Amino acid sequence: MIKYLNGILLPLVITFCFVSCSTKTSSKQTPVDVSGDSVSNDQPQVSEIDSTVSNQTESTASENANTLPETEDNNPPDVNAKTIASTEEDPKPANGVEERRSSDSALAKGDINFDDLKFDLEKDAPFDASMITAGLKQLDGRDVTLRGYILPSTLFSETNISQFVLVRDNQECCFGPGAALYDCVMVQMVEGNTTDFVTRPVTVAGRFVIDTESYRYPPGLSPNGATHMAVFRIEGLKVE
Repeated sequence: MIKYLNGILLPLVITFCFVSCSTKTSSKQTPVDVSGDSVSNDQPQVSEIDSTVSNQTESTASENANTLPETEDNNPPDVNAKTIASTEEDPKPANGVEERRSSDSALAKGDINFDDLKFDLEKDAPFDASMITAGLKQLDGRDVTLRGYILPSTLFSETNISQFVLVRDNQECCFGPGAALYDCVMVQMVEGNTTDFVTRPVTVAGRFVIDTESYRYPPGLSPNGATHMAVFRIEGLKVE
């Protein structure tokens, strides 16, 4: 069945390789007739207007003088400056995602996540079996549960599915060219067991296998120098 899975996925990988998101204003002054004939005896004299304006100006200046020191003494803290300082003191991962490996108690029960499958390998770099860590070797052959998404592009049916690729994230490419090799796991359901496609995350239960031979790229078709499309497999018992 593994060879059959390999035969189905290879055309998909080949497809992945070769098919690749200031307003101007104006005002007019109305001329004011200040001739003696137009000035009524009931209107205030120019000297009285000047006096009133002078008093108002002095009053405003006095209020500003009293208010300004108080405003300067009570300036609110510079929120932006504090935020920047806090950010510099507490740097976040470049990709914005915090790594969360399973606890020892979870690993003892076989509850793993995709962070537990990481090893030192750049995307699209050639894989070598020596890169598999001691922690991963301890998982080989064990019954595990792993949560992820069914990759729809690897399916030929939405029901009674016996084989598929489980990926860690449905928002970005996790399988094929440009993806990290440890972000996908081949799932081969045990004979007689199947599942149906769903868009929500699923939990796969089964036997975890490190397989460094079955999922190699065919000679001459490896993208960007990569050698494998996957190195992990789960022999699935159930999908929930």
